[in-house]
Amino acid sequence: MSNTFINDVNEGLSKPNKSLSSKYFYDKIGDAIFVEIMNMPEYYLTNAEMDIFKNQTQGIITSLELNPQIPFELIELGAGDGTKTKHLLKKLDENGYDFKYFPIDISQNALDQLERSLNTELPNINVSKQQGDYFDILASLKATNTQKVVLFLGSNIGNLTDDSAKQFITELSNVLNTNDKVLLGVDLIKPESIVLPAYNDSQGITKRFNLNLLSRINKELKANFDIKAFNHIPEYTENEGIARSYLVSTKAQSVTIDELNKTFTFYEGEKIHTETSRKYNDTILNNILENSNLEVVTKLMDSNLYFADYILKKR
Repeated sequence: MSNTFINDVNEGLSKPNKSLSSKYFYDKIGDAIFVEIMNMPEYYLTNAEMDIFKNQTQGIITSLELNPQIPFELIELGAGDGTKTKHLLKKLDENGYDFKYFPIDISQNALDQLERSLNTELPNINVSKQQGDYFDILASLKATNTQKVVLFLGSNIGNLTDDSAKQFITELSNVLNTNDKVLLGVDLIKPESIVLPAYNDSQGITKRFNLNLLSRINKELKANFDIKAFNHIPEYTENEGIARSYLVSTKAQSVTIDELNKTFTFYEGEKIHTETSRKYNDTILNNILENSNLEVVTKLMDSNLYFADYILKKR
């Protein structure tokens, strides 16, 4: 198992306000549960961005200023199952664009499944999957002078605090060359009645998704979390525009993690913060971009105005 995983769990559970990183949701079981989440009626995010990729595919290509005669690299951060991206890949393929697709993801399982599906559905696409840290891989790709288009979809940037998002965007800008593009998908600020059910669905799928993180720690780090003694509680207000998910201890208890040779105590009602999901508007996004050399070219929105894909250009 990863030393990073061990260290991050130790650090997160040792804090006065306990936390676990959302990036560890995605083991094989977590990947499968997230597919269920994307198909939930309450989870509007997937359908909203799918609306853009399905119905405004040519608009995306036009906004990215792509030329069929000029080769480029299409790099996707957190590619997942690639369902939305396939609409863009198909259109580019049909119109004879010269490009190579680099899906990057922390989950090798997700990448393997994506590669298999692309080999079947779009066999002409030149695919080079990359497992690991975004910036390590991007830095290795920077050496080429080939134009780059980076996709960062699904409002994944919303999992970062504003300060971390600003640092992320600045680092992303630094590994890109002048005139490279970024397509950044963000969830827009909207009422609690729309947002909160996406993180607390009626079937309890998001609850299973969060609790699977404790199951993963049990399996991989030889811990003894009593899964039934934790509940999943999300919070969101439109005024703040940030959804947060927590696992909450339903009783006073102790948990031992053998791989750390350490025991952690929880009081009844104590929270473990598992995920942040920032919602955006133009003002918030421009604040995130202010220290980078990325500027907004345009944005495309879904028919309900729930979601936006911003096209950014490196100055």
